[in-house]
Amino acid sequence: MATKRDYYEILDLQRTASADEIKKAYRKAALKFHPDKNPGDKEAEIRFKECAEAYEVLSDPEKRSRYDQHGHDGLRGSAVHDYQNMQYDDIFSMFNDIFSGAGAGRASQARRPNRGFDLETLTEITLQDVARGCEREVEFTRQDMCKTCEGTGAKPGTKRKICSTCGGRGQVVQRGFGGMFQMVGTCPGCMGQGSTVDKPCPDCDGAGRSPLNRKIVVKIPAGIHDGQAVRVRGEGEPGEGGHNRGDLHVYVKVKQHPFFQRQDDHLLMEVPISMAQAALGADVEIPTLFGKSSLHVAPGTQPGQVLKVKGLGLPDLRGGRTGDLIAAVTVEVPRKLNKKQEQLLREFAATEERDVLAAQTSFFDKLKDYLVGTQEPDGTPTEKNNS
Repeated sequence: MATKRDYYEILDLQRTASADEIKKAYRKAALKFHPDKNPGDKEAEIRFKECAEAYEVLSDPEKRSRYDQHGHDGLRGSAVHDYQNMQYDDIFSMFNDIFSGAGAGRASQARRPNRGFDLETLTEITLQDVARGCEREVEFTRQDMCKTCEGTGAKPGTKRKICSTCGGRGQVVQRGFGGMFQMVGTCPGCMGQGSTVDKPCPDCDGAGRSPLNRKIVVKIPAGIHDGQAVRVRGEGEPGEGGHNRGDLHVYVKVKQHPFFQRQDDHLLMEVPISMAQAALGADVEIPTLFGKSSLHVAPGTQPGQVLKVKGLGLPDLRGGRTGDLIAAVTVEVPRKLNKKQEQLLREFAATEERDVLAAQTSFFDKLKDYLVGTQEPDGTPTEKNNS
């Protein structure tokens, strides 16, 4: 998952910014990256949606408090809207009060979509969970239909009435400069809904929606990668009339492992061995995601040599083959020898022959050729020509 930028940085705000300053900063940034002003600009599209996400969090006192204390990780369970997969009109309808009357093109024509909004949240798993698959309980909050007024926004026993400003259309005609042209704008009386409430519901204050805490169990498939998401259909926010709900996207963060690094479906690790094990060979006990295993080190193994254990990596997400465990050998040279070890090592060194050590022989051959090329026939160094 790509690293998210700081929300205050996105809106160019100080962390002490007031609610009014946050609203003004978002309006300024949103208009700067507005799709009508940046047609076909993918970077502007990303920035526009990034600004909307920052505003949603910083304009909500509870989400802002959690973000200030714990950063992006503090928003787990708060289910921020999935802006990167959201249409422009969805964003405009969410923040109608920001764009209304601002000459924001399609924003003034936006109405709440039939389908409910998608949400996103985060869960954390281990590499062992990736290897086997797992289930995780996630808790989040979504805006759902108010149970008291059943989503109407009106006090029980009363009804909504047709907006007197727009006649129920949700839009009004606005004249341009000098009356020369007209444009359609969101009705300021009903904010595009086509109806108004005289006596608002006491529980949702006329919004028709209220926060609902949800706790569900999500199945995480084996082989999933860090940053990928599991989509849970129908767990997003409800659409018009409480139907056609959006989805919940549960993004996965994989914890760092003390031994392994992931490369596609392979697991990489370093295995330290002694000089004696490298020279004589050995079977070395190593950890895996499934318990302990044995790594065969052949006699004469060199530092940095890569050994492979098939089938002890991670499963492919789409099924099929399983990756390998790849071990890079590091040879540890003892920092301190006791007298017996030093004596034995000196005896061994006395028996070494240069022609037995292939790498050393190659090195000295190259060194000899190099020195010959840098000396005059009488043995004096050759002068270098720097011109």
